[in-house]
Amino acid sequence: MGSWREHGMDRLPGNPSSSTEKLMDIQGSKFIVTGGASGMGRHFTLSLARDGADVAFCDMNEEGVRAVEAEAKGLPGKVVGFVANVAVEGQVEKLIADAAAALGGLNGIVNNAGIIRDGLLVKVDKETGAVQKLSLAKWQQVIDVNLTGVFLGAREYAAWAIANKGGPGVIISISSISRHGNMGQSNYSAAKAGIVSMTKLWAGELARYGIRTGCIAPGFTRTPILEGMPPAMLEKMVQPVPLKRVGEPEEMYKAIKFIIDNDYFTGRCIDVDGGLVL
Repeated sequence: MGSWREHGMDRLPGNPSSSTEKLMDIQGSKFIVTGGASGMGRHFTLSLARDGADVAFCDMNEEGVRAVEAEAKGLPGKVVGFVANVAVEGQVEKLIADAAAALGGLNGIVNNAGIIRDGLLVKVDKETGAVQKLSLAKWQQVIDVNLTGVFLGAREYAAWAIANKGGPGVIISISSISRHGNMGQSNYSAAKAGIVSMTKLWAGELARYGIRTGCIAPGFTRTPILEGMPPAMLEKMVQPVPLKRVGEPEEMYKAIKFIIDNDYFTGRCIDVDGGLVL
């Protein structure tokens, strides 16, 4: 297989001189979080800043962006928000450039932004017998944000890091337990499965530049959407979960911390789902 020098490993940014040299710590690092104004993204943004990272986050909800910026005041890490749509190439390019300028560099990105537009592939109307189809619009909206958005975020961060010798770095993306196939979520399941595949292949492509990859696959997690569900529906939802509860955003963040902190982790997905099997 050849030595690490023969494979160009001596050119890695921050290549360790020994196997025990630490490459990345959250404290003092600089991260982007997409979809950071609500739900898990908000928690990730604020938690990274509490742990001493500087964070640039984006969301399409300008009011939410300003609210998180205000909430973050006084935290150890700097937090700055941007309004951006992760499905639009030009906006992602600008986001990476603006974030790097605002923070004075970048060490990684958390691709968190996502939407749901659920529906069965086909459904027969009980009254009319008409066959209803999952619309192409619903399919495309989810693919654009949940899959293309992750692709664009990873690509633009990696391009910036390589051009600016910004390693070591890490790309973390949020998949889902639904990647195994969840009825009524053809679009969402396809996108979340694609994230795992991209994470694996990017690990091989980007290691030479000192960039690691990883993703987490949350199960049912406490967010404003779940908290708004009727108690009876929520109880039915958690019945198949061996731990008989939903996950907490902090439990998902612990998986993100592990990926950042472990320099020998790359190309894998961490399931944080309470043991649920779909």
